[in-house]
Amino acid sequence: MPENSSRTTLTSKDLFSLQGRVALVTGSTTGLGKAMARALAEAGAKVALNYANNEQRAQQTLREFEAAELPVQLFRGSITEVEQVGQLVNEISSALGPIDIAVISATPEQPILPIEEYDWELYQQLLDFFVKSPYLLAREILPHMKQQGWGRIVNMGSEVFHQAWSNFSAYAAAKGGQHGWTRAMATELAPYGITVNMISPGWIPVERHANDPQEEKDKYLTKVPAGRFGVPQDLAGLITLLASDASSFITGQDMLVNGGKIAP
Repeated sequence: MPENSSRTTLTSKDLFSLQGRVALVTGSTTGLGKAMARALAEAGAKVALNYANNEQRAQQTLREFEAAELPVQLFRGSITEVEQVGQLVNEISSALGPIDIAVISATPEQPILPIEEYDWELYQQLLDFFVKSPYLLAREILPHMKQQGWGRIVNMGSEVFHQAWSNFSAYAAAKGGQHGWTRAMATELAPYGITVNMISPGWIPVERHANDPQEEKDKYLTKVPAGRFGVPQDLAGLITLLASDASSFITGQDMLVNGGKIAP
């Protein structure tokens, strides 16, 4: 069971420091994952950058982080394959130490189709990324977290689950499963000092949105009270909070990051 009394002696700066922690951010060589990995490294964590396929992009990201003198290493592995997840966790633990913080950010393509045009393979792919991968990773990293009485798991959700966008049934279903898993695990793991939360961004354009229709972007923006699109760095403060001692009493939460957008 976790010790709580030591928190009373921590300063505000200490609460947000990740010095001595090891963090894995899946899918972290591009997009939102890359921004969150940088935030954790800047807070002092040793960060395992993860990718599955694009070696050139991964190496470029690694060079960027190294040029900024951030404590990162690069690890290849699919987070939806049982054997690769086990190997990935073992490699990170050997190189950096056991994983204290896991941010599950990797995502596949997100097709927008009417229900008649989906097939089960597309549904299964999304379920593998958003339900299977958190389970596989948790199974590998929880023994260490339970033993030390401290751990942080952060899933990446989406406002799509909350707002029921049309023609997004596969994505919404998979994110709904991830949402339920997050809440259930938060309850199960709270007695061990392990928190499980979810960050649900709105439409934050990253590299894979480069060819999205401008008219769709303009239409979406009219519904954002903040009057702008989010940028990946808008997640930096929140991920640092949820990965730190400052969030020890925050668990089972799904936090929307969408500029105040309420209506679908």
